[in-house]
Amino acid sequence: MTAIVAEATVETPLDRARTGDGDAFATIVSDHEAMVFSLVYHFFHDRSRAEEIAQDVFLQLYRSLDSIESREHMTHWLRQVTTRRCIDVMRRSKIRAVPLDSIVDIESNDRVADPLLDRTLRTLIAELPDRQRVILTLRYQEDLDPSEIGRIVEMPVNTVKSHLHRALQSLRRKLGDD
Repeated sequence: MTAIVAEATVETPLDRARTGDGDAFATIVSDHEAMVFSLVYHFFHDRSRAEEIAQDVFLQLYRSLDSIESREHMTHWLRQVTTRRCIDVMRRSKIRAVPLDSIVDIESNDRVADPLLDRTLRTLIAELPDRQRVILTLRYQEDLDPSEIGRIVEMPVNTVKSHLHRALQSLRRKLGDD
């Protein structure tokens, strides 16, 4: 007697979410919400704005599930949409800086040893041009290399490096570390 062995296909949360499985989409959100929220929060330093934009990003993801090819593509897509959404909101907004008194720190085990320097850096980063701030955030918060950042913001790698270099140079100049 011959046994027929069927190859088991494991459906990913992405596959299940495409078929309308709400729990699978909730898993996707749970897996990526910290990254999306963190990108927005570090761009605006505004918790409620970060929550609102993150919700919009995930709504857009839900509507775009059929175009997502893989988990890696989804991560790239989420970073790209999130950074674009941040820039769009900033452009529409008349406010260019966030008052320091309204900033609520996110608790972290690895605190900066100098709180005054930490506050000064956050202020100076908030004053950077939008593109430089996004690139700086993707580089040092998300720990992405310039080629990954280039794909997300749709810029050549050398342009990303130039923006990153100018942002760091500006921060050093303002801090007096020439």
